[in-house]
Amino acid sequence: MSFQCDVCHAVFASKKTLKRHLMIHTGEKPYKCSECSVAYSRLGSLKIHMRTHTGERPYKCTVCSTAFSDSGTLKTHMRTHTGEKPYKCSICSAACSQAGRLKIHMRTHTGERPYKCAVCSAAFSESGSLRRHMGSHTRERPYRCIICSAAFLSSGNLKEHLRRIHSGEKPYKCTVCSAAFFRSQCLRIHIRTHTGERPYKCIICSGAFSRSGSLVRHMKTHNCEISYKCTICSAAFSESRKLKSHVKSHTG
Repeated sequence: MSFQCDVCHAVFASKKTLKRHLMIHTGEKPYKCSECSVAYSRLGSLKIHMRTHTGERPYKCTVCSTAFSDSGTLKTHMRTHTGEKPYKCSICSAACSQAGRLKIHMRTHTGERPYKCAVCSAAFSESGSLRRHMGSHTRERPYRCIICSAAFLSSGNLKEHLRRIHSGEKPYKCTVCSAAFFRSQCLRIHIRTHTGERPYKCIICSGAFSRSGSLVRHMKTHNCEISYKCTICSAAFSESRKLKSHVKSHTG
């Protein structure tokens, strides 16, 4: 026996599942947090939310010491160790560990920049970039180190500072060798030394590289310049690392 939704005609195996689905259409959220004003359509979602109040993190990574409040976040985190990237771009060879990151990547092909600055004409493909950019107008740095009082525009920058300067912690560990890194991005690049993956391909010859910077340097042998342009001002650079360094003059 099956149960069909009268609104969108989706079919479900049980009446209970249909009832839960109908909340999508009605907007009903019967499961309310006793600590704050948040409410959910599913009891499971409320249970996960409550851990933001209790601090409980029952899902622990078996490779490093990181723990999480829900199994989905742990599953995504494990990909920083395994190098798994199940979400693949249909246009180029890029692959991502999260569906959300693939969606953002696709904007490099479409040119879509939905996050617009209210102060100047700058626009960005992801909300985090806009938040960091706004700091160039306000100079606000809300994330402060409790050890040395250094301040940062994002929580990610603060975490990296704590690891590099104070704790020396390298939570992103290679499962093949003993290498460990401050950042997940560095681990992903390192994994390619084991897998042989070379996603950055030359459009002129058969050259392929594990890092974008290596491709940029290679293109110069063809007398080609790959330009990395600043989204805040009109500056352009031949290497991504130079652009990153330049962007800090805007974001700090």
